[in-house]
Amino acid sequence: MNIGPYLLPNPFFLAPMAGVTDRPFRQLCKKLGAGYAVSEMVGSQPDLWATPKTLRRADHAGESAPIAAQIVGTEPVLMGQAAAYNIDCGAQIIDINMGCPAKKVCNKWAGSALMQDQTLALRIIEAVVAVCAPRGVPVTLKMRTGWCQSHKNAVALAQTAQSVGVQMITLHGRTREQGYGGQAEYDTIAAVKAALSVPVVANGDIDSPEKAHYVLAATGADALMIGRAAQGRPWLFREIAHFMATGERLAPPLVAEVKHLLLEQLQDHYTLYGEFLGVRTARKHIGWYVKALPGGADFRSRMNLSENCAQQAKAVADFFDALNERMDRIPVSLVDEKKEQLETTT
Repeated sequence: MNIGPYLLPNPFFLAPMAGVTDRPFRQLCKKLGAGYAVSEMVGSQPDLWATPKTLRRADHAGESAPIAAQIVGTEPVLMGQAAAYNIDCGAQIIDINMGCPAKKVCNKWAGSALMQDQTLALRIIEAVVAVCAPRGVPVTLKMRTGWCQSHKNAVALAQTAQSVGVQMITLHGRTREQGYGGQAEYDTIAAVKAALSVPVVANGDIDSPEKAHYVLAATGADALMIGRAAQGRPWLFREIAHFMATGERLAPPLVAEVKHLLLEQLQDHYTLYGEFLGVRTARKHIGWYVKALPGGADFRSRMNLSENCAQQAKAVADFFDALNERMDRIPVSLVDEKKEQLETTT
């Protein structure tokens, strides 16, 4: 499928997740089969653009195309300016966040809170498209089924967004009220797909190749977006692609390969964040990789005491070397266990 002029290699996408999908993780997921990945959300307030956090999020150095940046905010003019800022930083696609359920975002009437005010949502979309269209930059939209069960307006908002120039819609199969509780529903995604001509991406609870196959069949969506299930399991994208092509499960990765992948991600992570932040922000990623592995809980407790990057990386290497002596592949039963959920997922 295409997003504007960009032909994507496959329809299996990495979802934007604040505090998770930084450049090193996006690059690794793309390497392991993700056909597309969106950056962590960048706020629309100009006074935040010079902060270290925003500068890291807007840093796309060496990232493979197409480069997609997500923006969040409530003021149409500022959202247009945020789009321009991110394009100047290298973004080739701009994604508007109307799906984040986090309280700190919704309390400011941003993210999924905008689904309660379609007039404002439309003004924001129009402002962003007005900035992006002259520069040949496609605009996409990520949203939820609605604010609550009694106010599901995804179809109407998606149709409006398409009419003013949005070129792809991603829909998480939950309301904001649900957060990440319960189960995602796919009937609303199917209704949105039936109502639109632009590509529609299904998101929510896609955590295995079999579930990916089911969701595509149930919704008729053009693509799938995967978030929490990829945490500590970036090879999920190639597993899904293999299953879709062959109908068979791909063998779990070798322990030695997982060690190599994690150490590669850590080195990129340390380079981006520096020594002090690098060792601390890497802890959650390491924790997701080892959470369900034998001895993972004890190792995580020890690893969290590491105070420098070299020490942390050596601890990871030693853990996987010891694990490799006990088994050659990551056990299927452990790989499929449910991953820890983050409120910061967008």
